[in-house]
Amino acid sequence: MLAVSSPMATDTKEAVCVQRKRYVALAGILGIGMMLGACGNDNGGSSTAGSSNTSKASVKGKVGVILPDTKSSARWEAADRPNLQKAFSDAGVEAIIDNANGDKSRMQTIADQMITQGVTVLAIVNLDSDTGSAIEQKAKKQGVATIDYDRLTLGGSADYYVSFDNTKVGQLQGEGLQKCLGADTKANIAYLDGSPTDNNATLFAAGAHKVLDANKNYTKVAEQAVPDWDNQKAATIFEQMYTQAKGKIDGVLAANDGLGNAAIAILKKNSTAGKVPVTGQDATVQGLQNILDGTQCMTVYKSAKAEAGALADLAIGLIKGEPGKTNGTVRDDKGGRDVPSILLDPVSIMKDSVKDVVSDGGVTKDELCTGSYAAKCTAAGIS
Repeated sequence: MLAVSSPMATDTKEAVCVQRKRYVALAGILGIGMMLGACGNDNGGSSTAGSSNTSKASVKGKVGVILPDTKSSARWEAADRPNLQKAFSDAGVEAIIDNANGDKSRMQTIADQMITQGVTVLAIVNLDSDTGSAIEQKAKKQGVATIDYDRLTLGGSADYYVSFDNTKVGQLQGEGLQKCLGADTKANIAYLDGSPTDNNATLFAAGAHKVLDANKNYTKVAEQAVPDWDNQKAATIFEQMYTQAKGKIDGVLAANDGLGNAAIAILKKNSTAGKVPVTGQDATVQGLQNILDGTQCMTVYKSAKAEAGALADLAIGLIKGEPGKTNGTVRDDKGGRDVPSILLDPVSIMKDSVKDVVSDGGVTKDELCTGSYAAKCTAAGIS
């Protein structure tokens, strides 16, 4: 279990200031708190990656990034990969980005290959903590700096962690479901939690329960973790929940959009979709379309542009021999240490704020507003 410390003051250099400026527009639209230290004089210090004055030739080194899969969420290939590629390319940094496709052995092989190819910084989204820890230990022996991206590797040895406040993600889901159900309404709630091997899933569930367990009008009638975030397994699990509860489920706390869509499919089979609020996460095209349809209550937006930018700035700084600029620590009880971290704020998205995801570039209007969704997008203020 993790404990997030209060944001701590750190030396703020131009790379962090560039990161803040890059997302100040999003912060204004959505109220994202970047939680980074105050910037110094823009005229002081040396230029850094991400700045228009950065010389590409001055950044020497290579970064490796291993994404986890394509099944747990569409975000990895649709959002993270292109944003990471752009961030490193803009800074003139050579980067190798690969995807383990849900295979732990493949992830280890990719890591070995990247180390052989001379990466100086390796960032991973682990498939489980044991595999992630083994990769990080091997990299450390080779003098390669390591970063946990999005998911913390419990018992690992990553030098840094870049993610969102994942307990807050769950809290936003719980608050969203409560808003859709009504705080004063008696309701039976089913929980579709994320993979038990993903520490983030534990934090999401903890955040959601903190909100929903406090409401004495709500009763938990079912809860189960979905192995490997597998959407097909989620549909089977939820159908069993629905049958065992004899259809008396009034709300579904689903940990991400994929699991939420699986639950919605079963609700459609039983002609109750749209009557039973369902949560989500990642603000995928499918999740946002479900919100426009009225079959999904809300999702949580975690800007891939912001997270990828934070990772890129950190990795580039490490390549240049600079200390990492962090804004807090996260406790790894298994490893008995506090991991220096960059933590970003997630944002709750409901029908009236779907347009904000489009404005930020999380999805495009063209991919979201297809076919029958064109009119729904117009009604939701998406232009």
